[in-house]
Amino acid sequence: MSELAPSAPDPSARLEAAFRAVEARMRGLTFVNPALRVEAVGFHPWQGCWLGVLITPWFMNLVLAPGDPDAWHPLAVGAKRLYRFPAGTYEFIGGSDEAAGEYQGCSLFSPVLQFADHETARQTAACALDALLDPGTAQASATPASGAEGVGGIRQRLERPISKRDLLRGRFLRATDEEGGY
Repeated sequence: MSELAPSAPDPSARLEAAFRAVEARMRGLTFVNPALRVEAVGFHPWQGCWLGVLITPWFMNLVLAPGDPDAWHPLAVGAKRLYRFPAGTYEFIGGSDEAAGEYQGCSLFSPVLQFADHETARQTAACALDALLDPGTAQASATPASGAEGVGGIRQRLERPISKRDLLRGRFLRATDEEGGY
């Protein structure tokens, strides 16, 4: 992919508007967390695309959106593509919405019932995005991770208790000694 900065505007507002419309229709469903709201977190240029996390009351996904037309590789709705990040290779699924436009998503959490409040979800989204771009969080195995396997590893690390020392030293997403050491 190209290293050019995106020429298309930041998709955050479009994504939020599109998923807020969906949110209104989903209120009251059992897998919807009423403590959360729709928010696009941390969108920034990445290899000619826009990369960030979309939080909704029913999922939290990494999202890629078009930026530089020469760098964007369209993907049919429901089709899958692997992308290599410093932390490993992850599977994204094509999506499209009339208001949001074309995007590609990789599930971090679905559903998101484990979050007690929106601020915790926002902090988790920011940490997951940081971990994705940190080669120190790469999986030890030599095989590429699918979205479920690679993100599942990050999810497991986010869900287990951590010490303040590990949090401050940035070790909260790295393997523990029983998983192969730091």
